[in-house]
Amino acid sequence: MRSTGTVAELVRRQWGDHRPALKHGPTVLSHHQVVEGAAARAALLADLLPRGGEPHLAVLLDNTPEFPLWLSAAALAGAAVAGINPTRRGPELARDILHTEARVLITERAHLPLLADLELPGVRVVVTGTEAYAALLAPYAGARPGDAVLAPVGPDSRMLLYFTSGSTGAPKAAICTQGRLAGAGASLAGHFGVRSSDTHYICMPMFHGNAVLADWAPALSAKAAIALRPRFSASAFLDDVRAYGATYFTYVGRAVQYLLATPERPDDRDHPLRLGFGTEAGAVDAARFRERFGVRLVEGYGSSEGGAAIQHTPGTPAGAIGRAAPGDDLAVVDPESGAERAPARFGPGGRLLNGDEAIGELVNRGPTPFEGYWRNPAADAERARRGWYWTGDLFYRDADGFLYFAGRTDDRLRVDSENLAAATIEHILARWEEVAAAAVHAVPDPVTGDQVMAALTLRAGAAFDPAAFAAFLRAQPDLGTKMAPRFVRILDRMPVTATNKIHRVALRRAGFRCPDPVWWDRDGDGTYVPLDAAGLAALLEQYEEHGTPLRAVPGKAKWRPS
Repeated sequence: MRSTGTVAELVRRQWGDHRPALKHGPTVLSHHQVVEGAAARAALLADLLPRGGEPHLAVLLDNTPEFPLWLSAAALAGAAVAGINPTRRGPELARDILHTEARVLITERAHLPLLADLELPGVRVVVTGTEAYAALLAPYAGARPGDAVLAPVGPDSRMLLYFTSGSTGAPKAAICTQGRLAGAGASLAGHFGVRSSDTHYICMPMFHGNAVLADWAPALSAKAAIALRPRFSASAFLDDVRAYGATYFTYVGRAVQYLLATPERPDDRDHPLRLGFGTEAGAVDAARFRERFGVRLVEGYGSSEGGAAIQHTPGTPAGAIGRAAPGDDLAVVDPESGAERAPARFGPGGRLLNGDEAIGELVNRGPTPFEGYWRNPAADAERARRGWYWTGDLFYRDADGFLYFAGRTDDRLRVDSENLAAATIEHILARWEEVAAAAVHAVPDPVTGDQVMAALTLRAGAAFDPAAFAAFLRAQPDLGTKMAPRFVRILDRMPVTATNKIHRVALRRAGFRCPDPVWWDRDGDGTYVPLDAAGLAALLEQYEEHGTPLRAVPGKAKWRPS
């Protein structure tokens, strides 16, 4: 959602407000102290950035007070912040920084080893939390909002350059303007009834759009406080929530599963938290979360690009995300032809009966707030084909217009000429009481198409029982005849990205030739046996016989011969 206002206006109005605004361990800053600190940093930035270049700074920080302070400073100065992922390494990390054309990099001591030996020509590195940093800021202590402006500040001013976690190629830096960020904050604050007395717990990384768009921005819009956790910790979550008086948090990926995997305590419901907002929790785990912690989770859909949004509304069926947000004209279409897919039909227990004709890519056919990628016209064109915004995500839609997430377009499987979505199978597997997390991906069929492989982590103390798992699958009314996993990999911990999303590329690359225990339905009759050395050798012979060598295409759920 775009706003006629700016983030700078939201920052400036904190002046004179002495209520708590930012909490981090023992540190508590008032709203007034936040805008004072932001004004000082904006003035410093105006002197640090060379004239004539882009007003961009890169931020390589954990969730410390410096991150929101520099976001606020950039808003006041008319600059843009590029959030840098600290899990990137070497040339890839250097590429991210240089691609944004940032001439100042804000970091901390803990991340200095990442920068060692990197070639960053023209980039000044500023290390927070040091005596040198304090001395650098000191001359600007008396600055006021608006004293230092690098570029005119308006709704169209670039505010964020946030890298998307695409599965292939170099990450793309999505542009977000001040107007769009302010609009997103106002929309979520209104939708969830955020009050100035609330405290938003930010435990997802602020280099990623989720924490800024869905956590920091609505707090800023409502003049609520924020509480920072440097990095997500499931074991410290409830202690933090109680200590900070947190009422709202956001999550991405496997965060909810990690919280559910912590040991249950008698005081699990003794906290002020009332709402969690995020993606990929799934209906089963959302229900478990509410039952255990007494907290409602609301699944949403949106992205750093802002091209399409789905809102959870009253009456949204179980398993659905919601309907199109106001102003969006969302459709589920065939990725090749663009023809709209058939409405979903459901059987007993909510089983999707016509996935092959109902699942397609979600597009926005109306005007969108998508503002493009920084210096990447090819990616812009891919997103905006035919005048529509193509999300890259699979959905299906019921007759009432409610939308259901079915995975990424890269997560499609084709089994015996039937198209399947990984997320649909994952939601079913999540019902098994022994499962802590499930990820589904394709491995090649020796003859043609794909076979289904599931990677599972189990709850504490559980062991994989193949007979019990097979019985569970047989009891699921919505498990289609092609959906049962041919291979099951048991992991101690699911590989995840820095934003707690499943690292599907790593799973696909390993396939069933991995160091973890793998069980397989050798005869296709629903009986799982260990994939031992003899079984693996026999399996590989089938691929050799049919001329289908196993070579994964990184980032895709498709495989091809060498």
